[in-house]
Amino acid sequence: MEKIKSASMMTAIKTPYKSNGEIDLNAFDSLVEKQIENGVEGLIVCGTTGEGHLMDWEEHLMLIAHSVNEFGERLIIVGNTGSNNTREAIKGTKYGFAFGMDAALQINPYYGKTSNSGLKEHFKRVLDLGPTIIYNVPGRTGQDLQPNFIEELAEHPNLIGLKECAGNERIEYYEKNGIPCWSGNDDQCFFGRHKHGSHGVISVIGNLMPKLMRRLMDNDEPELNSRLQPIMAWLFHTPSPNALNTVLSMTGSIKPVFRLPYYPVNRKERQYIYDLLKNFDNDDWIGNRLEIMEDDQFILTS
Repeated sequence: MEKIKSASMMTAIKTPYKSNGEIDLNAFDSLVEKQIENGVEGLIVCGTTGEGHLMDWEEHLMLIAHSVNEFGERLIIVGNTGSNNTREAIKGTKYGFAFGMDAALQINPYYGKTSNSGLKEHFKRVLDLGPTIIYNVPGRTGQDLQPNFIEELAEHPNLIGLKECAGNERIEYYEKNGIPCWSGNDDQCFFGRHKHGSHGVISVIGNLMPKLMRRLMDNDEPELNSRLQPIMAWLFHTPSPNALNTVLSMTGSIKPVFRLPYYPVNRKERQYIYDLLKNFDNDDWIGNRLEIMEDDQFILTS
């Protein structure tokens, strides 16, 4: 748990696909090697960015096990094994720990939601299984986990900390009260780290620009933060990971394959990110080319 707490830069890693829509493990391994090469300390596997919610459990757990087997000695592997179904969360988390993941990422039950009493019991059952980071993202779950609720959960010895998307003031409050926090919002992570005392970031843009995000966490460089802000904004101008999937296709990092309902951004937006990346050195972003691409080059699978 202390090793995880020391990690300031973790990436919510993208899951790439083959042309038939199956998981492309070779492309996945190449993406991860670039993360290691650029100083990233850990991965969130099968999270929102990794599209765990578009996988069946066999695929989901296979990718966590693969990540542990291939990279577990070089990276912290956090498996997203949360669910809005407590039984599924327990089952997935048990398997994840059996496969050797270092920690679980657990989201609060979404859509159906529940009472605070139900939330408390849900988290207690999964926390009992091993080291856990709780993910608070009200924009996706429709339910904000409040500080008084988290402080009660923090008494559990397996709670590592939070991936928090409710702002830097919330993060600062937790950090001052001994609860580690990683920013879940790339655009806020610089001030979260250097002004509000966060442990770091669990990043989406880290898939594309891990070297610069490593610098951003390590150094108080407001100019670098300002340069990256337009790209961060672009990655979230449409629900993530639609834009990330598009730009990684444009750089040749992955095949241009989308599992529906995710869909590539339009040509105007592709031109916009193309122009932004042209203002950076080629080795600042991951990939072996940069092209705008045409609509018919993208493959949609279901």
